[in-house]
Amino acid sequence: MNVTFSKAAAPKTGALAIPVFERGMKSKGFAALDKASGGHLTRAAKAGDFTGKQGQKLVITSPGKLPNSHVILLGAGKAGDLSLLKAEDIGGRTIAAIYRGPVKAVTFMLEGFEQDGMEMAQLHAHIAYGARLRAYSFDKYRTTAKKEDLPSLNKIAINSPEASAVRAVFEDLEAVAEGVFITRDLVSEPANFLYPESFAQTCRDLESLGLKVSILGEKEMEKLGMGSLLGVGQGSRRESKIAVMEWRGGKKGDRPVAFVGKGVTFDTGGISLKPGQGMWDMKFDMGGAGAVTGAMAALAKRGAKANVVGLIGLVENMPDGNAQRPGDVVTSMSGQTIEVLNTDAEGRLVLADVMTYAQEKYSPKIMIDLATLTGAIIISLAHEFGGMFSNDEDLCAALDEAAKEVGEDLWRMPLTKAHDKMIDSDIADMKNISNGRAGGSSTAAAFLKRFVKEGVEWAHLDIAGVAWADKAKPTVPKGGSGYGVRLLDNYIRRFHEGE
Repeated sequence: MNVTFSKAAAPKTGALAIPVFERGMKSKGFAALDKASGGHLTRAAKAGDFTGKQGQKLVITSPGKLPNSHVILLGAGKAGDLSLLKAEDIGGRTIAAIYRGPVKAVTFMLEGFEQDGMEMAQLHAHIAYGARLRAYSFDKYRTTAKKEDLPSLNKIAINSPEASAVRAVFEDLEAVAEGVFITRDLVSEPANFLYPESFAQTCRDLESLGLKVSILGEKEMEKLGMGSLLGVGQGSRRESKIAVMEWRGGKKGDRPVAFVGKGVTFDTGGISLKPGQGMWDMKFDMGGAGAVTGAMAALAKRGAKANVVGLIGLVENMPDGNAQRPGDVVTSMSGQTIEVLNTDAEGRLVLADVMTYAQEKYSPKIMIDLATLTGAIIISLAHEFGGMFSNDEDLCAALDEAAKEVGEDLWRMPLTKAHDKMIDSDIADMKNISNGRAGGSSTAAAFLKRFVKEGVEWAHLDIAGVAWADKAKPTVPKGGSGYGVRLLDNYIRRFHEGE
């Protein structure tokens, strides 16, 4: 998608998008185009009961005397109530209205669209950002789709009095958007194309951005004693992998922040087989690893001034004759033993060894893991929040703040000694599930906490309910959401750059 910035007059082709404050139909940008249209925009707005309320949208085809194919009016709400997230929604709603259809180019007419107390360049750049985030589709396997069902939009133009400043702000935002798209692509890929080896190769390809990438195979993991992770993958013909992506943009010698991602590229449940209905969704059980990969790409693309390492455990959980059995006991890299009562509680087994490796190898000051870990978190939080568990109050506050700023909300969940007690085993150091269904997300977090070393600030983000969007949102089309990339990037930007 080509995104351009200029001060030029409205083009005579393509669509025009005009954000309008509530009851603000006399704004400079709208007034000029309304006059050029012979008053057609005012008449259309009146007929369509468009007043500029937040969320309103009116698409006007053949707009009077204007030569353009479409004019899209976007409600911006009351003047003074606009936020950067709402600005992004304006951009996203515009693209949603025209993305699949005949329109090939859209120009946002932003002259006069400003708000006291907000930098114009920031406001206009975030409109472009929202548009860019929504201009995404995963159509690579569609071979018989009709032309009108495929996207034709290939240009987004931003018409702003501060075009150069807007372009400068947008450069960093575009880097993050590209990281989001990497994650969406990974989460959307079917498991016959995305498996541990191909996922690891995708990470390897990111070396062109300046990341240092290393891949561990099963032989290396066996030497390290990673019986927990290897047990999950032993029923698959696909070799398990760990991919490590390092970004050293901070001070030499500073301990890094570690991101750890669950990368189960397909989860049948193993011998504890899942029901067939809906199992196809388990292609995105690598959403945590996808988010870590996209975030690392975003940090590298924008040249983040921080030291960050991303580690992802890549396995396929299959039920063949060599598969792990319920009741097996495995020894993790940490030396702790685990009674595997349910082979479908596999993500925590993968994360346990990757978290241990992250701490042994990189001595991070902070470790954050992301995983589509439990269905229980969806029962608790629906598809509105990621669940957050942590051993550190300040880390929780920082992540919550970073999340709210980018619209990827978190909700802190309980993690107590009672939850830890529930995973005690009679024959091993712990079991991988508790008895019964009570507190499933919290007991999973308690399991992970046993692999966090003393003095390491740690947070676990259960993103099972937000890694995939069943319904489109203004800046997120239906499908892989890319959740976590913006959150992690903003957390690093706000709390670890410029230290």
